[in-house]
Amino acid sequence: LVLYLFDSFKPRTAAAPQGHYWMETAATILHADLDAFYASVEQLLDPSLRGRPIAVGGGVVLAASYEAKAFGVRGGMPGRRARELCPHLVFVGGRFGEYQRLGDAAIRVLDDFTPLVERISIDEAFADVAGCTHLFGTPEAIAKTIRRRVRDELGLPISIGVARTKHLAKIASQVAKPDGLVVVDPATELAFLHDLPVSLMWGVGPATQARLAGSGIETIGQLATTHSGALERLLGHAAGQKLAALAWNRDPRKLQTHRRAVSAGAQSALGRRPAEPRVFVPTLLHLADRVASRLRAKARPGRTVTVRVRFADMRAVSRSVTLEQPIQATAMLAEIAEELVRGVLADNAHERAISLLAISVSHLEEHTELQLELPLGLADEKRRPGSRAGLARVGADRAIDRIRDRFGKAAVGYGSVALEATRSVPDAFRELAEKEL
Repeated sequence: LVLYLFDSFKPRTAAAPQGHYWMETAATILHADLDAFYASVEQLLDPSLRGRPIAVGGGVVLAASYEAKAFGVRGGMPGRRARELCPHLVFVGGRFGEYQRLGDAAIRVLDDFTPLVERISIDEAFADVAGCTHLFGTPEAIAKTIRRRVRDELGLPISIGVARTKHLAKIASQVAKPDGLVVVDPATELAFLHDLPVSLMWGVGPATQARLAGSGIETIGQLATTHSGALERLLGHAAGQKLAALAWNRDPRKLQTHRRAVSAGAQSALGRRPAEPRVFVPTLLHLADRVASRLRAKARPGRTVTVRVRFADMRAVSRSVTLEQPIQATAMLAEIAEELVRGVLADNAHERAISLLAISVSHLEEHTELQLELPLGLADEKRRPGSRAGLARVGADRAIDRIRDRFGKAAVGYGSVALEATRSVPDAFRELAEKEL
């Protein structure tokens, strides 16, 4: 347990950007994160697994217990490599209905203290308790009560970070793991933040971390004191500015309790596969099917299609296109995504392997009136939602949706996807993680 007490007002530290003073609010934002959630649920439901290294999955590790993590086993790791690191590793299939039930139950504990709860995944959420301290005590006391209730009522460990901003609260909950509580005092938040590795920051993945490390930036403090121009040249204008602000804990975002989705996306980790059509075409169709079915279910077609290709060295390239009319047909989305991916690969012809593919659709619209089109024999007629071919594609998708609603998602699908090599990550697991829409 690490504990930092509160303060209320102080000038910026000398190291921070100068210009004015600011009034600090109390640390009232909680970030609650269930520890090793999927593995913890499996150990809860099967007591014989408690204290043993376990992994959810098979061909790929979907999640690992802390006992397995001690051997270096991590989510996304091939199962063969995990077994090499931990010969006594126990693989379990995954009980996705139980993950959903227990994740919902944990979030409802937060709801008992404040209506200001923003759920960001199945096993984590923010809560702002500023307005309920007169009822339940200090933010620290509320966090302790939440942790006790989740443990007593659900049998699950949960770590909580308490801070003045969302970004710092999330970092504090990571520092608190496993099964701990960290309350960050506004008076000492920069001292707390700047000693931590940049990998804990929101938006710093393996590729960004490697790029920063290549410039000698390994801690948040080093990032904070790096000239903004150098950061922007290294990471790009938007990412450089965002990370520089977060390094000084400048995060004005409020909790969004009724956030409306602005995009829908899906991704597939491939391990290390050849950058060839036989690999990426079926994968893109599978991803497009997952994304487009969610767009149709919510009647929210989108105009901008973005793909992301990550190569074997973790370098990622994105490309997007904005369409004249919003789409929600699986085949249309897959074909557009394939065209974009082929463009990425053509521009990176030296890359021989890919490790991840992702598709997202943004600029979502509601209650769109479809503009019908005359059959003019255009080359892209099948990709036009208002053409005869486009309408036929949407009609076929809706028939597939109805069959799946009645008989399950495995009842019908696209042949090239069904005939693809066995998929190591179950769609039930993917759906738990895909909460944008």
